[in-house]
Amino acid sequence: MTADNHEKFQQKYQAGQQALERGQYSLSIENLEAAIELVAPNSRQGGEAQIWLVTAYQAANKIDEAIALAQDLVTHPDTKTREQAQRILYIIKAPVLQRPKEWMSEIPDLTEADQSASRYVAAKNKPASQPVELELEDLEPSPPNTKDNQFVWFALVLVGLIIGSLVWLGRA
Repeated sequence: MTADNHEKFQQKYQAGQQALERGQYSLSIENLEAAIELVAPNSRQGGEAQIWLVTAYQAANKIDEAIALAQDLVTHPDTKTREQAQRILYIIKAPVLQRPKEWMSEIPDLTEADQSASRYVAAKNKPASQPVELELEDLEPSPPNTKDNQFVWFALVLVGLIIGSLVWLGRA
């Protein structure tokens, strides 16, 4: 591959990857197919680009094309490409499980949305309330209660009675 073809391949390959990651599947397919034409399909780079193309086909709901290409890649000369193709083929052919509707979140289609419209919604401002000023003189702590409530004396007398009764019962 010439240096010019290698540079064009890299540009198309990266553009295809980026388009796939942004959800622009048809653009991704175009770029990846163009990149594959610039490189030998049996090379490691050709295999990587074709794996990405399988993913783009699957994302674009072109399942038949994805399966056909993945089946071709199962016999690719590059070991890593073969292994990835086998994994992807296994996933594509896996049965689709039914999910309850309450597990799903609908994402609105924004392709028709006005691009010039504001993306932000202004918050409704509440009228500012008057600030509350606290007077620190009113918040002074009250003095502690030092009045004797006779609890300690009551507890001592009660403990003395219990010990005395146990001693008296022990002699009897």
